[in-house]
Amino acid sequence: MVNRIESRGIPSKFSFYLPPHYSKEIRTFQNEGETPTRNLWRVEEVLNFVFPKQYQPKYYDIALSFIKMLEEKLVVEGEEIASFIKENNISKATFYNRVLPKLKAVGMVKVERIATEKGRTKNSRMKISLSKTFGNYMMKIADSWLAFVDDARSRKK
Repeated sequence: MVNRIESRGIPSKFSFYLPPHYSKEIRTFQNEGETPTRNLWRVEEVLNFVFPKQYQPKYYDIALSFIKMLEEKLVVEGEEIASFIKENNISKATFYNRVLPKLKAVGMVKVERIATEKGRTKNSRMKISLSKTFGNYMMKIADSWLAFVDDARSRKK
């Protein structure tokens, strides 16, 4: 029988950082009547929910630099990714094993493999683009919660 160590919580690759809604760390998003304000969070603020600057500053900086590059180019492939890593003096392991998988998992980027043939061996190029999935994911959660609260409040009246 193998002794397994009990989990100590959610693994960081699956975690999402949500500071208290009244925290000074995030800008106001609603008024006193719970009506959303019109201001939008900048990409720097949104990325803080995925890679909290306070706890994962290196990952945050790498993700922000990469997302800013994608903002300009929309799509990047192998050579551009390699030069991004080299120019920013980033560890390939950190980028490919920590930052990119989480950006992909939460739906901020879309990673595609493009198969190519070189002689007898098959290779695949990586193609990365911005994705709306993250926004759609968050809106589905938010809309579902708002509907639940509205329904509960309307039944009480």
